Amino acid sequence: IIEREKQNSKKFSKVSEELKKKFSSKYMNQQIDLMVAMCNENPTEAIGKSKELLESCCKTILEKVGVTINPKWDIPNLVDEVFKYFKIMPRDIDENIKGAKSIKQILGNLKAMAQGIIELRNIYGSGHGKAGSYKGLEPRHAQLAVGSSITLVNFMWDSYKRNYIKK
Repeated sequence: IIEREKQNSKKFSKVSEELKKKFSSKYMNQQIDLMVAMCNENPTEAIGKSKELLESCCKTILEKVGVTINPKWDIPNLVDEVFKYFKIMPRDIDENIKGAKSIKQILGNLKAMAQGIIELRNIYGSGHGKAGSYKGLEPRHAQLAVGSSITLVNFMWDSYKRNYIKK
C-alpha cells in the first residue's frame, strides 16, 4: 500500500511540475503543490483545491485573451467560455473529421468532469463547513478529483498556448 501511494504521489508530482511551468505563477504553483501534497494527507482539502485549480485556470486564460469575466459565472460557465473561445466545444468539431464522434464524446466528458469535481467538492471538499459527524473520502477519491482537474487544466492550457501563440 505504501509503495502504491508513493507511485501515485510521484505521478502527480511529475505532472504538477509540468503544469507549474506552464502557469509560471507563484499563486498557482502554491495551489498545485498544496493540492498534490494533500491527496494522501487531507483528501478533503485536495478535492477542494482541485476545484480551485479549474477556476484559476479558466480565469487566467480568459483574462489573458481579454474576455471579461462575469462575476456570476460558475465553473461550468467558465469552462464553457474557454471551450467556446478556442472553438473546442463538441459542436465545433467538423463531422467529416475522422473520429469526430469520439472527439466530441471526449470533449463533452471533459466538460462534464468539471461539473463532477464541483459536485464532489461541494459534498466532500473544503470550502464549506461540515458537521462534527462528517466522514471524508479516501485518498483514492482525492486522486481522482486531482487527476481529473489536472487533465482538464492541461487540455485547456495547451489549447490556450496553441491558439494564443498563433495570433
